Amino acid sequence: MDRRWGTIGVLAGGLFAVNVVARLITRFGFDGDDAAADRVSLVMFVVIGLTLAVVAFRWGRLRPLAEWAGDVAVVVVVAMALTVLVGPLVVGHNPFAGGAGTFFAQIWLYLLAGTLGTMIGYLVATALGLDHRSQQLKRYAEVKAAKPRRVVRR
Repeated sequence: MDRRWGTIGVLAGGLFAVNVVARLITRFGFDGDDAAADRVSLVMFVVIGLTLAVVAFRWGRLRPLAEWAGDVAVVVVVAMALTVLVGPLVVGHNPFAGGAGTFFAQIWLYLLAGTLGTMIGYLVATALGLDHRSQQLKRYAEVKAAKPRRVVRR
């Protein structure tokens, strides 16, 4: 159980670190340039989505969906809360400085990137037949095919 929470914490911290790096790049590299800040934010959301896609692909191969889906949901919610509430403080801004529209836009974009990334990773694993359920069905079919059929005499 400790390992499970440790993995969740490390992953949430990693996603938050991606946000901090993006904020620092925007702050020191493109201060005042809104177009560049939007591009950096887009790259950040793509990196977050790809990270969660890789996590979903790997965890989908090892464990059933019901086991790891809750873990990914906790990771996304914790990382999102850190990103929205703590991230602006790292670069010296107020989390609510942009108004309610910006605040909630960050939440929706984060949830969208997290959900799409997770879905794409798991769907790729499923399409390739590498997810946990497909592997179970493959083993079941191999076991059934290996047993000879019993002949019944009457």
